[in-house]
Amino acid sequence: MPDLRLPLTDKNLIGLPFARTGQYRARDTDLGGFFVLIGSQTKSFMIQADLRLDGVRHSVRMKVAEVGELSSRDARAKAKALLGRIADGDDPRPPRKAPPSLPEPSTHIPTLREAWGRFRVSHLERKGRSGATVRIYKDHLERLFADWLDWPLSKIGDEPRLLADRHDQISKDNGPAIANGAMRSFRAVYNHARKTCRALPAENPSLAIDWNPEKRKDTAMGVADLPAWFAQLAQIPNPIRREFHLLMLLSGCRPEALKNVRVEDLNLRERLMHIRSPKGGTDKAFDIPLSRAMLECIFRLRRIGPVIYPQSGQVWLFPSDSPSGHMEEHKEKRTVLSHWGNDLRQTYRTLAQAAEISEVDMHLLMNHALPGVNPGYITRSKLMRDHLRSAQEKLSVFLLGGIVGRGKTAPPDLTRWLNSTSRTLLDDLMAVDPDVARLKAGPRAAMRRLEVQAARVAVHALPGVLIDAPSRRPRRQAAGHGRS
Repeated sequence: MPDLRLPLTDKNLIGLPFARTGQYRARDTDLGGFFVLIGSQTKSFMIQADLRLDGVRHSVRMKVAEVGELSSRDARAKAKALLGRIADGDDPRPPRKAPPSLPEPSTHIPTLREAWGRFRVSHLERKGRSGATVRIYKDHLERLFADWLDWPLSKIGDEPRLLADRHDQISKDNGPAIANGAMRSFRAVYNHARKTCRALPAENPSLAIDWNPEKRKDTAMGVADLPAWFAQLAQIPNPIRREFHLLMLLSGCRPEALKNVRVEDLNLRERLMHIRSPKGGTDKAFDIPLSRAMLECIFRLRRIGPVIYPQSGQVWLFPSDSPSGHMEEHKEKRTVLSHWGNDLRQTYRTLAQAAEISEVDMHLLMNHALPGVNPGYITRSKLMRDHLRSAQEKLSVFLLGGIVGRGKTAPPDLTRWLNSTSRTLLDDLMAVDPDVARLKAGPRAAMRRLEVQAARVAVHALPGVLIDAPSRRPRRQAAGHGRS
């Protein structure tokens, strides 16, 4: 709409329509430089005039008031006063606020302890990294760099040779793999600190390191190695540890994740075991389909666990008397058990190839990321209850078939363990005198008779679909031992 010129009275202002688009002006015929600016929703009294300062002309435009806040007469009077000030060389506009000053850059250089603490909270804990990952970083930073914790990071950044020498020393004292791992942990903490402290040298001091050569361990067993390994496994006296190693072989699960399985993570109706905190944290949680052999292993655990550990056995699949209530240390002497831990995970993957399980199925069973775009369209949960369980069953049969399958001759201890009911194994366990158990396995493994009797009552409360009924036969006394 074109600009207008008319007397700016209250009556005339009421009749002025709002602009359909943009803005237009209605200039006053009585006072030069006084006008009303009309937009799509507002009408404002305005003034505009030239201000001369030091011989230089400046155009001054400012708002007087909103139409409705003042009458046209009062607005004209205020505008006349403002225009007079401008004519006298005075700028009536309020002074502009100075832009907020930027804070002075911080000159504080964090120590290694401070940088590690911030990295732990903001990068590991906030992102849900697993407890095992946090423990690895903690071990590297607080043990292998203990004497550096109160050093400013700039000292190490300015003298990369310090880190190179420490890498050489750790390689000599702790081994090349641990040295490389410690340097990777330091590198991550330094890079994280550099994001918030630009005063640190931009180049990470880990660039000065001559890294030790590393290669993946080839510790998997072949089919021919399994009979000797199973014979060793059957001789392990602790039934909880024995079942742990077997379930590791049958599931291919990482040991830290398996040790943290709770009873509530078992869905035996759907034949699933939930891994709530695998490598990568809770965001990577997944389900493992259970084969028949894996179910039998779990039934034995649920039968025997609450008897040996009445409290923790009700919570954890692998209970113990550790402070956490579950099994914490899974390592065995190599002379006792030749392969354990990630050796069994490698065996699981190696023998799956021999059992002709497909590459994609193994990625899904082991919770590995699927490479490429096309496999990314696979919805894992839709294959869990039929296809993946069939693949798991096929692999379990392959692993056990050559040991205790039909027509195979296995050691008596192994046959009794894998082919007997959980009730028979429990009776064997009950038959041992507590003093004999104490002499064999030490005081931590001794079962006092009153505890065993109390645990028997607790066993009755377990769901009947999980285990067979407790034996009612009187407990046998070990020959030569009558103490209770």
